[in-house]
Amino acid sequence: MKYSKFVKLTMASLCILCSTSQADVNLSGFASVNVGRVLDGDGVPHYGVPSTFLADYPIVSAYEEEWDFAPESLFGIQITADLGSGMTATTQIVGRGVEDYDPEFEWAYISYALNDNWTIQAGKKRLPLFYYSDFYDVGYAYVWMRAPADNYTWQIFNYNGINALYSTNFGDWSVLANFYTGKEDDKDNKLLGNFFFGEKTREIWKNIFGGVVNLSKDWLEIRLTHMQYTNERYIGDERITWGGKDSREGKFYGASFNMDFGEWFVLTELNRLDLEFDGNLDTNMITFGYRIDTVTPFIAYSSMDQEGDGITDGEKHNTTSVGLRWDFHDSAAFKIQFDKVKDESFDFAVAGDSESISLGVDLIF
Repeated sequence: MKYSKFVKLTMASLCILCSTSQADVNLSGFASVNVGRVLDGDGVPHYGVPSTFLADYPIVSAYEEEWDFAPESLFGIQITADLGSGMTATTQIVGRGVEDYDPEFEWAYISYALNDNWTIQAGKKRLPLFYYSDFYDVGYAYVWMRAPADNYTWQIFNYNGINALYSTNFGDWSVLANFYTGKEDDKDNKLLGNFFFGEKTREIWKNIFGGVVNLSKDWLEIRLTHMQYTNERYIGDERITWGGKDSREGKFYGASFNMDFGEWFVLTELNRLDLEFDGNLDTNMITFGYRIDTVTPFIAYSSMDQEGDGITDGEKHNTTSVGLRWDFHDSAAFKIQFDKVKDESFDFAVAGDSESISLGVDLIF
């Protein structure tokens, strides 16, 4: 049933994108078949949470003490149609095991190249907050089993709006920039509703304005980002207020400094969210890896640290990961990863301390 729906959505997208005789259509895809389990964990007894490893915050994919393929397995199709004269249309459909492989549109946007430097895009896209945001679902694109959850944790991951891309070179430096604006109205937010509040939660981000600048030269890549937005929230039928206001302002700042020396590489991300009435929330990630032909062992550390309000503590947890990636095929990689989570919160405890193992295969086609 779910497979049939996936095929129908794909065929419908192809029909729409191919409706003009001028369209040159490219079809590509990706998939992850992963399995994992918690080896040891405390859970959060005062919230009734059993031994759990929360692998993916936005879609609430979590492992417990039994081996499970569903949390992180997925498959996706991306269709791009070149309509000529600088215009393209792109759609991406993803089915996730944690959602019973029910396919959904993750991306749906059009692009128009104004010239060699500027491109305008409009539609549904991924919020470009983090270094791997655009490739978040494509496990083959990165070394870990998953993008580090402490750092890649957010209530909203997509947005509907418009953006402008700019690319150029300054001497030996390559420069890419992205400026965007839009909004997102998630009527049933999984992270907030299913995991934190225990009832249906509507999360609204409006007046989104942001920008990203990416600089690269030889072995060094620097990425700087900023975004601001207005947040509204409904839990059940109740509109939430903060400090007597029915909305609050958020400002996000991020930086990545990545170094690749051929065999050795270092990946880093530093982020801060300045949230009105809730103080600062800091996340970070660092990874060291070493390529030995087709095998890449790595070690990673990530953390989240939110200020408390003086009455309750903030959300605070970190993860230490050790893993290995083996590129056994030109389009496929086997991975295995051990994660140790330390949850230092009480009022905002997420899933408690845990140790877990996960392994799987990522592929592109």
